[in-house]
Amino acid sequence: MASNFVRTLLKRNDLCKLLHQSKQIAGEANFIRTLLLTRNVHSTITKQIFHNHTQLRLLSTQYRAYSTKTAEQQDIDNYRIENKITIIGQDIPSPYTDIENSEFPDYIKNFLKKQGFEKPTVIQSQAWPIALNGQNFVGIAQTGTGKTLAFLLPAVVHIKEKEARKGLGPRVLVLAPTRELARQIEHVTKDFGKLLNIRCACIYGGASRAVQADILKAGVDIVIATPGRLNDFLVSKTTTLSRCTYVVLDEADRMLDMGFEPQIRQALEGVPLERQILMFSATWPKEVQYLAKDYLGEYVQVNVGSTELSANHNIAQHIHICHQEEKLEKFKSIMHSIAADGFGKLLVFTNTKKFVDTLSLMLKRNGWPSAGIHGDRTQLQRDTIINRFKSGQTNILVATDVAARGLDVGGITHVINYDFPNTSEDYIHRIGRTGRQQNKGVAHTILTDEDARQAHSLIAVLKEANQEVPQELINLARSFNLSKAKEHQFKKGNSFRPNSYNWGPNKRFNKFRSNSMDRSNFRKERY
Repeated sequence: MASNFVRTLLKRNDLCKLLHQSKQIAGEANFIRTLLLTRNVHSTITKQIFHNHTQLRLLSTQYRAYSTKTAEQQDIDNYRIENKITIIGQDIPSPYTDIENSEFPDYIKNFLKKQGFEKPTVIQSQAWPIALNGQNFVGIAQTGTGKTLAFLLPAVVHIKEKEARKGLGPRVLVLAPTRELARQIEHVTKDFGKLLNIRCACIYGGASRAVQADILKAGVDIVIATPGRLNDFLVSKTTTLSRCTYVVLDEADRMLDMGFEPQIRQALEGVPLERQILMFSATWPKEVQYLAKDYLGEYVQVNVGSTELSANHNIAQHIHICHQEEKLEKFKSIMHSIAADGFGKLLVFTNTKKFVDTLSLMLKRNGWPSAGIHGDRTQLQRDTIINRFKSGQTNILVATDVAARGLDVGGITHVINYDFPNTSEDYIHRIGRTGRQQNKGVAHTILTDEDARQAHSLIAVLKEANQEVPQELINLARSFNLSKAKEHQFKKGNSFRPNSYNWGPNKRFNKFRSNSMDRSNFRKERY
């Protein structure tokens, strides 16, 4: 009897509507489902009932969890607001606020425990779930925020838990702008290699090409490279990126500033279409935006703080104004004041390679043991000097901008800019070598009249970091603005008329036009 009733009910189209309109049908649906499994009923009707029942079950589950999800979402929103996280994109997973409740495998959690890792940084908390979700990612955050682990941990999971196509070549590629940054990433990667049997290679210019080629031919899982040397190996077909499905562009803005865009694009052209790309940058200029648009497709962008480069607020910035001939004496007085207060490690920046050696020698003669690195030093010399600086055997390092990025050395308490860099962005990266990982730091910068053009941008950096702006720096900026205004006025008042001095009657410049004739005509018209 019940069987005939069910058959009659199945013939009516109202059953599907009934399943949508009432939650009370869930019990009856389970009963109908049991009957359908025991009796021969048309397969199309069966699928329709199962489909509608599944939708009803999902809707009821979401309804029951709605209030709990709202509370969790409120906590997530508060975390993002508190840490100034801005996210652009879709399907954004929740951040990992602690390691235990994350979705990392147990071997990653155990590794972090052995390393004494307690809590993720802001960029790590939001980058990890997005990377593990397989989404393309752009992270904008200032230096010293733990970006290396932000992309390395998902890379290890990618290697361990995803099958790769057979063949030679790495499965993970990390591009870095400088040798120092590449070596630093390699150092962190080797910790995973020992524990999880992951092979890595670091390739860069200035080292033996033959040795690096042998390592690549032997087979590696992760390649950390500078764009120039990677391009060399790709052109010579020493290695291939045909099975590289996880790509990281670290310090993307710096690589583009250094002119590596052709090499980056060539590398990305050789990567399979089924790839995941992560970009990390301190700024978000148009060049980086174009690169992301061309190769990332849909991606999630995470901004920690502002997309404009800003100085670390944990660094006390001191500005010293003097004449060019007084610069060395001012530097000595700063050194004496720092030595009197005590310091851990001190980093001194200059703009030229020659003066690195000169200043390093001067410090040694004055009783301050120091060492210097620049682009003319061999890679072995640079590695030896940096290792001595990291270990504390040498407490003072004098360097050019080769150490402005990627030099992650603990215990740097002071940074001195003997020469002001060419841009305020380089200034921020220089002083960012101290005050890392929420530590405090001190930066001293010497400016002369020759640096007046940088005064205005430096004032903006100081104001953004809530630092005191000395009146001498304000006066320097004003004097530069006045001199530029006078220069512009002078050029405007002394410019020739359109049909004089190399200017033709069509108001276009003609370098082949007779200067003497134009000048004589100009005198006649003027006098």
